[in-house]
Amino acid sequence: MSSDHPVVEELTPVQLAVIESVAPHLRHNPYRSYEVLRGAGPFVPGPHDMHLVTRHQEAQTIMQDARWSHAEEPQLLHGDSDVELPGSFLWMEPPDHTRLRGLVSKAFTARTISGMRERAEQLVDELLDTMLAEREVDLLDALAYPLPLTMVCELLGVPAEEHEHVREISTSIARGLDPDVLLSPDELAARTAAVYAFLDFFGELVEQRRADPRADLITALVQADDAGAKLTSNELLGTLLILVVAGHETTVNLIGNGVLALIRNPEEFERLRSFPELCEPAVDEVLRYDAPVHLTTRTAHAEMTIAGHTFVPGDAVIVLLASANRDPLAFPDADRFDISRYARGRKAERHLSFGLGLHYCLGAPLARLEMSVVLRALAARVGSMSLLEEPPYRPNVVVRGMSQLRVRLDGR
Repeated sequence: MSSDHPVVEELTPVQLAVIESVAPHLRHNPYRSYEVLRGAGPFVPGPHDMHLVTRHQEAQTIMQDARWSHAEEPQLLHGDSDVELPGSFLWMEPPDHTRLRGLVSKAFTARTISGMRERAEQLVDELLDTMLAEREVDLLDALAYPLPLTMVCELLGVPAEEHEHVREISTSIARGLDPDVLLSPDELAARTAAVYAFLDFFGELVEQRRADPRADLITALVQADDAGAKLTSNELLGTLLILVVAGHETTVNLIGNGVLALIRNPEEFERLRSFPELCEPAVDEVLRYDAPVHLTTRTAHAEMTIAGHTFVPGDAVIVLLASANRDPLAFPDADRFDISRYARGRKAERHLSFGLGLHYCLGAPLARLEMSVVLRALAARVGSMSLLEEPPYRPNVVVRGMSQLRVRLDGR
């Protein structure tokens, strides 16, 4: 029997799961797609001849191995971009990565971060005062954005009146971290405009700090440059960009995801209220259970065989961090939210939400601090939390999170 209609090849369940894992309408729950992908094996064919790394063991192996490079990510995901994101140590390998990370790491020592706790607690208490008075709020606008945004802006030395401007710029850049193929022309244009706005704004701040040094991180980086640390203007601005975007966009999602998980698992919130010592291990469980960042890339710089699959130099993979974090081969009852999973005395596999190896997240101590302060304040001051509506999600794939979280809070 003949037909005038073209024959459309039906997608396999795995091919469909690959598509659905990045589909905007399924951002609220990509975990079902990840389950299908893990079932297909540790390496699943993905776009542009790249393989998706779906399971924990293989993801961990790759991310800990220095023969896998992160430097090629801009070309892999943004090869056709009309604007070049300024060079950050995030997308570098040694020796440049070592040099730049070493300069910035001084701002994230355990002693420095510990000294920021009092300011974080003050901010959270002030924000929670307002939230409890209003009772019904968008938790993202009321808490999840202002806390990390204020903390990173104050660390850098951004004037308070410019914090909202920084938020607007970084929102478009965070969306633009997704593969270009997933972005609309308007979103690509917004990213371009945001990058130029970032360069203009922070370029001016850098010049101000050269003329008028302050006790902030921008001044420290400028002075390191002046002292002969060989920090180019492009490297300095690229470093600031990743500190701003990664320094608050990811923590916004961490806070939002954590509160949502507690609302949907009220018995866990009750445990947190009864045992506030679980607040610190609960941070790791939020990171594992609903990661703020869902994927990263690596490119092989040597031939190697992993789980029976041979990679040659130039082969690229997309590591599905959030899928690896829900791998039942690594985590018993992986789809259950358990705030005591990482409690002292219990053994649990390391989640991959902060990365591993050379590219382990430099801002992890600050993110942990901010989230633990939020959890302790909620446990001490909030009697109950409930959703006012199902939260909508932004279309973002890489830095995944809600666009709104409408909740009702009642005090203790």
